[in-house]
Amino acid sequence: MSPASLIFNWKHELSRFAPDLRVRMAAGDKQERLDTLTGMEDADVVITSYPLLRRDMELYGALKFYCLFLDEAQAIKNHATQTAQAVGRIQAGIRFALTGTPIENSLDELWSLYDAVFPELFGSRREFAALSRELVAKRVRPFLLRRMKRDVLKELPDKIETLQHSELTDDQKKLYVAYLSRLQTETLQQLEHDGFQKSRMRILAGLTRLRQLCCHPALFVEGYEGSSGKLDQLLEIVGDALDAGKRILLFSQFTSMLAIIREELSLRGVPYFYLDGQTPAAERLELCTRFNEGENDIFLISLRAGGTGLNLTGADTVILYDLWWNPAVEQQAADRAHRIGQKNVVQVIKLVAEGTIEEKMVELQQRKRDLIAEVIQPGEESLSAMTEDEIRELLNI
Repeated sequence: MSPASLIFNWKHELSRFAPDLRVRMAAGDKQERLDTLTGMEDADVVITSYPLLRRDMELYGALKFYCLFLDEAQAIKNHATQTAQAVGRIQAGIRFALTGTPIENSLDELWSLYDAVFPELFGSRREFAALSRELVAKRVRPFLLRRMKRDVLKELPDKIETLQHSELTDDQKKLYVAYLSRLQTETLQQLEHDGFQKSRMRILAGLTRLRQLCCHPALFVEGYEGSSGKLDQLLEIVGDALDAGKRILLFSQFTSMLAIIREELSLRGVPYFYLDGQTPAAERLELCTRFNEGENDIFLISLRAGGTGLNLTGADTVILYDLWWNPAVEQQAADRAHRIGQKNVVQVIKLVAEGTIEEKMVELQQRKRDLIAEVIQPGEESLSAMTEDEIRELLNI
């Protein structure tokens, strides 16, 4: 079981490392999936995705498997989702959850993972909530294998992370200050009249607009014809990196921003690959293979669509054009290049607009690293969901 974007990766890796296994894909249209699941006696391994599992749950509910692997298992971190409930109905004697981020925002996510692979360990959510973090850490230790790169991949080159600050252009700064002032006023009114929980989504939408202004006002302001300080900085960094023989993965969470960058690269005659949520799974694998074999030197990738599962060791430079609230997501993106097979030092560059919400996000990220460490290695600072106080801090209200 894996995200839809990775099922072809699993097929490719199985053919590479275990060519004798009979592998079948429970993918395609409904009839193709039905044929696969009714002919399982001819298969050693069946690969499907979380979305298709939800559609075919009635078929899977009648089947029994020897072993279940849940790749990128953070997909079931919310126990209330249909995905988590569908996974819980699969009959399998042995279960493994594979993830680099077992906890992203709250300790409940760890309970959801164990409820899928070993429900007897913690019992109900209420029983789990009554446990101290020290006791949770003690219970999971025999059933959790954590491997840090520095411990098991001694041959893996270093990863160097840097923040590079850019200054907003004059036009950009005027728009940013005006919108920030408006958002501060609206947020105070919403918190006073509706409270934090009811206002949360509207406030987060406003914060997203601020972040878009940092990236490029054209993402938010219709008809904007000015420039962007961060885009100018990016193009300079890309030019210097290409001149030095570097190969680049460039991530943004905004596909509209990637569209602007694509246009700028095309104007400069710079070839690139591109991947977002609309890129078919089979094409993703082909693009990754071509990039790793040396074709083109830039790969533009939507952060959420390509931040996990892909192997892109052909790159030695990772640029995060905009920040994500959760540092674990950024870490996953950087690890597309910094993984087994990488021969070069990997440079990870985070672009930050100076004097803006992005600087506040960096501070917030630093405080939020990392609940995993507290559970696995007690004593570290905990990670919690964004609070009202944090939002007030971000907006200086």
